[in-house]
Amino acid sequence: MSQASPQLTEEQIRQALQGISIPPQPQIMVDLQLEQLMPSPDLKVISRLIGQDPGLSGALLKLVNSPYFGLSNRITSIQRAVNLLGSQSVINLINAQSIKGELTDETIVILNRFWDTAQDVAETCLSLAKKTGYPTPDEAYALGLFHNCGIPLMLKRFPNYMAVLEEAYASVNEQVRVVDVENRIFSTNHAVVGYFISRSWRLPEHVGQAIANHHNAQSVFDEESTTDIQIKNLLALLKMAEHICGCYRALGGQDEDHEWQAIAPRVLDHVGLSEYDFESLKETILEMGSGRINY
Repeated sequence: MSQASPQLTEEQIRQALQGISIPPQPQIMVDLQLEQLMPSPDLKVISRLIGQDPGLSGALLKLVNSPYFGLSNRITSIQRAVNLLGSQSVINLINAQSIKGELTDETIVILNRFWDTAQDVAETCLSLAKKTGYPTPDEAYALGLFHNCGIPLMLKRFPNYMAVLEEAYASVNEQVRVVDVENRIFSTNHAVVGYFISRSWRLPEHVGQAIANHHNAQSVFDEESTTDIQIKNLLALLKMAEHICGCYRALGGQDEDHEWQAIAPRVLDHVGLSEYDFESLKETILEMGSGRINY
């Protein structure tokens, strides 16, 4: 960029952090603080660190997608958002997030399951997007990072939430979805909450719709479904990534991926992959270092 990035006021940053927020990972905050202390902080390092954290990324995109920047289309690229904001505004945003309250050790242990899967699924979505020729890999990464952003808010509202989520993953079959169990117990679910967070963060609507439907794949990939093709393509990448990353173990506490077993034929048919092709793709991605979570 040839022109200087606009400086954000404290009030604009405060407004960006109002409403729905997800706590940032303590270690990421430490790494970001250390980078700030460098004689000349590296925006690429800052972008990479922020891009690993759903809460910081959400606050950043909410800012750059606000009317203040006047973008013609909402963006999902963390690197572009950081470049638009400039180093000082990004550092001010990080510092504002860091004083929003400490987490207990117990909460950090539970949230690590969410944070780790968010990072890993995002990286795997990006790899799958590139390998399958998906035209906007930034959106695939954003969906992977944000798809479960409703989990921390559900956990904050319902202390027994993780136990219910494990029950939900155990109950999935052709007739029962993960969100059906949550709806029965809480009258809401993390996909719906995640959709409203995506609206709050000003993410593109089709990314928000993919978040809302990420446990509704059977209906989305039904032959009669009228769901937008853009949403179907994003969801196909996400469901493959979740399976590769073992979210059924990390979040659901299961030895088998019941959801994938129920939806795999529909998803693979949509993307034109045989089971053999998918297994080969899965092995390639695992060898690259994505999908590395082991529980």
